[in-house]
Amino acid sequence: MELSILLEYGWVLLLLIALEGLLAADNALVLAIMVKHLPEEERKKALFYGLAGAFVFRFASLFIISFLVDVWQVQAIGALYLLFIAINHIVRKLVFKKMEENTDKKEKKKSGFWGTVLKVEVADIAFAVDSILAAVALAMTLPNTNLPQIGGMDGGKFLVIFTGGLVGLIIMRFAANLFVKLLHSRPGLEIAAFAIVGWVGVKLAVLTLGHKDVGVLPYDFAHSTEWKLIFYIVLIGIAAAGWFLTKEKTEQQVA
Repeated sequence: MELSILLEYGWVLLLLIALEGLLAADNALVLAIMVKHLPEEERKKALFYGLAGAFVFRFASLFIISFLVDVWQVQAIGALYLLFIAINHIVRKLVFKKMEENTDKKEKKKSGFWGTVLKVEVADIAFAVDSILAAVALAMTLPNTNLPQIGGMDGGKFLVIFTGGLVGLIIMRFAANLFVKLLHSRPGLEIAAFAIVGWVGVKLAVLTLGHKDVGVLPYDFAHSTEWKLIFYIVLIGIAAAGWFLTKEKTEQQVA
């Protein structure tokens, strides 16, 4: 494999891991709230069962998506979904945050152990859909490798997406606290992460519009070096804005 291809794959993998880490922190907060009413031992088991199920689902769904990844209708649905979750999350965070805080204060009926496991499983599946679609969109314009196909996708692309998703699960399970602290000290990073998800949705939309069966945009542009550069420059700009335009909070402010 050529050095330039290795570097491009390495860059996308690092980007996926960073994005998975930021999203995993937000997801970990949701899971922690779901299981906090259980005794400590049951809490650990509920998270373990939920994450084990999420691992199986991610692999199975990625294998299925690999056969559909070049179908423009699937690409269009993926683009719309990514744009929806990004806009929905950012609007809720900025506009309806106070409303959600008031809702969270209301006492809710607590589920038993298996009911909680089921809720964690469903939440993990929802998180997996988000991250897999984002990962597939990022990997779509990577060059093919000489590795054998896995499912319906180039082996190199499949392994990059699967590795990024696996690292995301590991982060969610073991390193989420570090990302949670980072999000508390730099809250703009959470909005930036979902803005990146939306921008990845734009990338998937460009691929859809440039599909040979659609033809709204030139196929060559959707797969060009120029568009890749535009995409990554804007992406880095969003991440930098999330970091530098957020006033850092001290430990006392976070507490």
